[in-house]
Amino acid sequence: MNLPMQMPDRVYEYGDRTSGETHGVVLTKPHIVDLILDLAGYTADRDLGDLRLLEPSCGHGAFLVPAVRRLIASAKHANRDLVALGEAITAYDIDQVHVDRSRREVAAVIRESGVEARKARALAKGWIKRDDFLLAATRGAFDVVVGNPPYIRIEHLDQSLQSEYRARFASLYDRADLYVAFIERGLNLLNGSGVLSYICADRWVLNRYGAPLRRLITEKFNLRCYVDLHKASPFASDVIAYPAIFSISPGSGGAVSVAKLEDASEVECGQLQAELMRPQKGNGAVSVYGSWFTEDEPWIISTPEHLAALRELEARFDPIESFPGTRVGIGVATGNDKIYIVKNDVDIETDRLVPLAMRGDINKGTVENSGRFVINTFHDEGGPIDLEQFPRLARYFESHVDMIRRRHVSKMNPKSWFRTIDRVYPNLVNKPKLLIPDIAGSNQVVLDPGNFHPHHNLYFVTSHSWDMEVLGGLLSSRVALFFIWSYAVKMRGGYLRFQAQYLRRIRLPAPDEIPARLTSSIRSAFRKRDFPRLDALALKAYKLNSLPEFDFVDTRR
Repeated sequence: MNLPMQMPDRVYEYGDRTSGETHGVVLTKPHIVDLILDLAGYTADRDLGDLRLLEPSCGHGAFLVPAVRRLIASAKHANRDLVALGEAITAYDIDQVHVDRSRREVAAVIRESGVEARKARALAKGWIKRDDFLLAATRGAFDVVVGNPPYIRIEHLDQSLQSEYRARFASLYDRADLYVAFIERGLNLLNGSGVLSYICADRWVLNRYGAPLRRLITEKFNLRCYVDLHKASPFASDVIAYPAIFSISPGSGGAVSVAKLEDASEVECGQLQAELMRPQKGNGAVSVYGSWFTEDEPWIISTPEHLAALRELEARFDPIESFPGTRVGIGVATGNDKIYIVKNDVDIETDRLVPLAMRGDINKGTVENSGRFVINTFHDEGGPIDLEQFPRLARYFESHVDMIRRRHVSKMNPKSWFRTIDRVYPNLVNKPKLLIPDIAGSNQVVLDPGNFHPHHNLYFVTSHSWDMEVLGGLLSSRVALFFIWSYAVKMRGGYLRFQAQYLRRIRLPAPDEIPARLTSSIRSAFRKRDFPRLDALALKAYKLNSLPEFDFVDTRR
């Protein structure tokens, strides 16, 4: 695919950005940039004129300017002619405004070294190109790839561009963010001894969409260093990005240095760099893993102690869905809740109304009846209904036709334009089920004895194998939370995502292996919402003396 001569207006932008916004640039703090360049080995004490550096989304030059300063210092020490180093740096940005600004900033730095203005501008122009890094033709391999790739959900892009990207990059799986493709291409452009060092959102290390990228890295590359910045503020403006710094090289095996920074201040980054340079690491802020994860399994960024405890539990117990008839699911997404979630006084055929439970209906361990219903647009066999057979519902939808047809699901299914995103399952209503809110500080598990269909902000567990109160008690415990804490995306304020992909990671003792007396105690503690007792009883059920300490916000109630 060739880019059109006239680029589309703001279909997307690249740059030093950490949000999905299409305007503005979020700059990485200078000392963070210095740390990333150091981790990539792009230091002035080396002969950088022999290296090729790539910056795939240069924005306003947050990485380029300090990299050029290092190149200038290195060239002076090695007695090299800076103007002759036209191959030393390659940078891209898709926005001409960003390209022009980066060229000005870099040219000014070059001029400070004594190069005349015309030659400085020519060198900067040769280094910095307006192009789409993901589609641009590049020449040769690179020693260093550094930067802060753009954070843009791929479904927000033009459809033809989405298709082209997906065809080129195996890592663009499911609803992956565009930065995933930036990582894949950057890795594939490294030479045999090269290093990629990015600051980037870390969702791909745990989420389902990151599985192909994790597999690529574990099979062909070596993760050298990983720095968790969740609690820190590495950017010049206050954005919520859940970032991490990681350095990756071709090859396999090797120890991995893992650190978590509290504030990512200049002092803390300096201390981290000093510790990383020590021959013997692991006694301070840095944990050293002798081996890393394999295939596409999630990367659990904690400590070796936590990982050892998790691996022991996973070796001894079976996943939650391995028990007969046990299923983890998510509630219904409609595409427009204002239209599809109604009260029972609406003029719609009553057999199209299914009682609904939402996140706000859960209170003190019970599911309150708010009188809400979700409209069922599917027949029992699974396909969308024939709307002509439901004239009252048809009139209701026609009164909202413009809003309904604007939904993505309507555009993708023009013949059944009125359907909800997900299918509603009326038979789920009568099943006893455990409801678990998507976002919470800890595991807030509530039993619905069989009254409601869950909304999409609730996950649910059903089972034929378990007494649901006993299962609810185990899933409410700190042991079950340890699995979620290990695997789940961690958000600001210590909150976790309790998504199905993480809930399915919970391991359980078999119900027939739990003594009857212990089973009764768990059931009773769950009914009373006695969480300290549930934590203690779960340790007995799992035959554990203790668990490693881990931080969480106890929102159980």
